[in-house]
Amino acid sequence: MTKAELVEAVRAEAGIGKGQAEDAVAAFLNSVTKSLKKGDKLTLTGFGTFSVSNRKARTGRNPQTGEAIKIKAAKVPKFTAGKGLKEAVGGKKK
Repeated sequence: MTKAELVEAVRAEAGIGKGQAEDAVAAFLNSVTKSLKKGDKLTLTGFGTFSVSNRKARTGRNPQTGEAIKIKAAKVPKFTAGKGLKEAVGGKKK
């Protein structure tokens, strides 16, 4: 699903105009981004949790030359699916 398709799905589901749906999707994405930039977690109960993970510095290999290269430490976004989303997609049910 592309961002345009998501906007259309939000428009249809919420019964709002395309402009309002675009604003809603943009506001959600901006809120998630701002929260993660601050180092906060964003939890949507039943859906999942967005968080920031710290990746350590490591040594890798250039695939073209085989030469060893240093990869810097980095902060990366992470998403962990919640129970409701897992079950809706077809995960294990108890």
